Amino acid sequence: MDEKKKVLVVGATGMLGEPVARRLANDGYAVRILARDEKRARQIFAHPFEIFKGDIADINSIKEAMSDCFAVYTNLSGEIELTGTENVVAAALKSGIERLVHISGVTAFEKNTWYEPTRRKYLAEKAIINSGIPYTVFAPTWFMESLPLFVKEGRALYYGKQKKPFRWVAVDDYTRMVTKAMRLKEAENKKFFIFGPDKILFRDALTLYCAVLHPDIKEVKSLSIWFTRLIAAVKKSEQLKSIARFMSFFEKVGEDGDPAEAERILGKPETTLDMWLEKKRLSIRDNTPLPTPPREGEGSAVNN
Repeated sequence: MDEKKKVLVVGATGMLGEPVARRLANDGYAVRILARDEKRARQIFAHPFEIFKGDIADINSIKEAMSDCFAVYTNLSGEIELTGTENVVAAALKSGIERLVHISGVTAFEKNTWYEPTRRKYLAEKAIINSGIPYTVFAPTWFMESLPLFVKEGRALYYGKQKKPFRWVAVDDYTRMVTKAMRLKEAENKKFFIFGPDKILFRDALTLYCAVLHPDIKEVKSLSIWFTRLIAAVKKSEQLKSIARFMSFFEKVGEDGDPAEAERILGKPETTLDMWLEKKRLSIRDNTPLPTPPREGEGSAVNN
């Protein structure tokens, strides 16, 4: 691979953007980070990463950031996801970008657009697909790295009954697939569904997580959606209201899509939850610093 090929990463300081940027660099790409908060970006990324101070809301600054890049990887969530992606596409059309690579979510189908975050993902995908620029869209399921979100203050708590199992995927497998897709012509103009090797209920995944990394927590509990909404109303907590809507959505929808094409072209994710947990356990034993747990709503790990 030509080591001079440069990739602009948009959303690199999020839970999923950072490991993708690091994998790209490790696999021989030059990586430029678009960052509104340049100081924070420099705290996260040192040499050989290039930091470009810019704003996803400003098409001109995105266009400048794309100078001499052959590809763009976008990792956006929340209110900015749709408009930010549209701005990336508009800038890319003026910049000679050869490939758009984008993380979406496993629920991003028209039938699910009644839920606003999914509507944004669906329309963001459409903006990329309709751009005429070769693209690869990734639609992963729940990431194992989102499990720490459900452990706080010595308690393990999830929301709703969550009776639909998920094929949890590890970030390491996902980043490998992203960088491989960058190199392959066969991966152009594809939407890849990314599922892990095991299908596990939410309660069981969280129970396993606690057994290995939080053995002091003896019980995983569930808080009903209606009670979560009641607490949110009493506390006037917009964050808790958002969590209730999000987990209620997944109770109804679950996973969708077929990972066969992604696995044929990019290889199957191989990391089981047991393997991932063992790696985390060994990291703690060896005093190796672990990644900072994500904040609620940060990155696609919890925004599918």
